[in-house]
Amino acid sequence: MDAQHPSSSATWAVCVTGALALAVAMGIGRFAFTPLLPLMQQDGQLGFSGGAWLAAANYIGYLLGALTAPWLPGQPRAQVVGSLLATAVLTAATSALPGLSGWIPLRLAAGMASAWTLVATSGWAVSALALRQRADAAGWVFAGVGMGIAAAGGWVWWHASSGAPALWVQLGGMALAFTALATLLWPRAALPGRAAPVADTPSAPAGRHVALLLCYGTLGFGYILPATYLPAMARDLIADPRQFGLVWPVFGLAAAASTLLAGRALRRWPGRQIWAASHAVMALGCALPLASASGPAVTLAALLVGGTFMVATMTGLQEARRLAPANPRPLLARMTAAFALGQIAGPLLVLALSQPLAQALGTLALLASAWWLYRIPLQHGASR
Repeated sequence: MDAQHPSSSATWAVCVTGALALAVAMGIGRFAFTPLLPLMQQDGQLGFSGGAWLAAANYIGYLLGALTAPWLPGQPRAQVVGSLLATAVLTAATSALPGLSGWIPLRLAAGMASAWTLVATSGWAVSALALRQRADAAGWVFAGVGMGIAAAGGWVWWHASSGAPALWVQLGGMALAFTALATLLWPRAALPGRAAPVADTPSAPAGRHVALLLCYGTLGFGYILPATYLPAMARDLIADPRQFGLVWPVFGLAAAASTLLAGRALRRWPGRQIWAASHAVMALGCALPLASASGPAVTLAALLVGGTFMVATMTGLQEARRLAPANPRPLLARMTAAFALGQIAGPLLVLALSQPLAQALGTLALLASAWWLYRIPLQHGASR
């Protein structure tokens, strides 16, 4: 079997379970709002500023989830399944509480559940694969994010006529089905986990990893504006929701395919160089809609950003595990918090300045971090 493919049943179970968990937490819990935003705006349920506030609430929740993730009790399985069930309920409940006053706390709570799932899943799955000398198979785990985005975006595109309230319920049902499947497939063999709170295990001070945290925070800031507003940009160009709604599934498919290709590339190049290249390509994707408001430019931007944001996420989290192999969860949580801070800055800058100016700043930040990652060694040298 090809080296990029999981070669044992246990490894395959880790990959599929991790992919399903990330599909629910990120593809639905975090990003179901993205393809639904233009429909909610089209129906008059939400204005531009309201969309920015809902996005900011979700990112604040993501930050709170990242900060509290190391202190969650129990084993990774219980943490992941509990967070996924919360995601399904919160997604469906969005249709029952119309208006910003109801949506803001739901989006905040969904952000917390997403961060808990990401930290627990990545810490467990990346460590499990590394111990089996299958770090290259992590691409299959992180492909779950893109697959979830494509599934949710494709469902919204296909059933756009149902309206946003019905679609929230349907996506909640999809999240519940994926959660049930992940629970059934969770490997029963002993795999890396955590029986005691992370606080009981020493970890490196945050100051030792400032460069890593800054670069990962820049990723959150640089990608969030195109990731959130590309479908809305497409809506401004194309009146038919059946056409502009395709932008988000394309984004997701590009994200899924890119992590699988990156897993193969990790056998030849250091992970930090792949991370740097991802930031540079993403910067181009952020700049394209600023240079041209055409449909092809928006579609290409979706491919460039969608094709790099999960590669950067995967290689960044693998770098964290490499720097703290005995107990990566505290560093993973700090990185997720840095990412969340970057995401919060994006919508707030849109409100304070404008979307084009905020996106231009994101482009410059991504280019600067790409140079930093490529030229300045992080702790302990280059990673593989």
